[in-house]
Amino acid sequence: MVYFLLKYLHVIGAAVLLGTGAGIAFFMLLAHRTGDSGTIAAVARIVVIADFLFTATAVVAQPITGVALAWNAGYSLWVGWIVLSILLYVLTGLFWLPVVWMQMEMRDLAGRAAAIGQVPPQRYHCLFRLWFFFGFPAFAAVLSILWLMITRPIIPWLDT
Repeated sequence: MVYFLLKYLHVIGAAVLLGTGAGIAFFMLLAHRTGDSGTIAAVARIVVIADFLFTATAVVAQPITGVALAWNAGYSLWVGWIVLSILLYVLTGLFWLPVVWMQMEMRDLAGRAAAIGQVPPQRYHCLFRLWFFFGFPAFAAVLSILWLMITRPIIPWLDT
């Protein structure tokens, strides 16, 4: 019973990470494409809240449920697919943390521009390009982690 509860919570956390990440990317991209500072600021405000409320909660819960799940199932944390999953999770975090800051900065820049009836400044556009670029490796890493969790492959260079 404990195993299935942990697995359920871990899968829900993975769904939240993937779904929130994809949703945030979609809505930020569509807001950006309008070129309207007010729209961008409003969407970015919601995105920042969603990242803190949903993504951050899942980011904390995933390693807790993952370690508990591995322990409960009798897996060593040194099994190749788990090691690789952890490394990819850290990589995702290294891209996600700056993205959260970028989203807050883009929100503020667009909000200030909207308040004076201007388009987003050049700094906003530079941050957006960087934000967009950071999304690809982070999203690919999350997809890879999901694949590893589902398939649990033998990783020859990690498993001995």
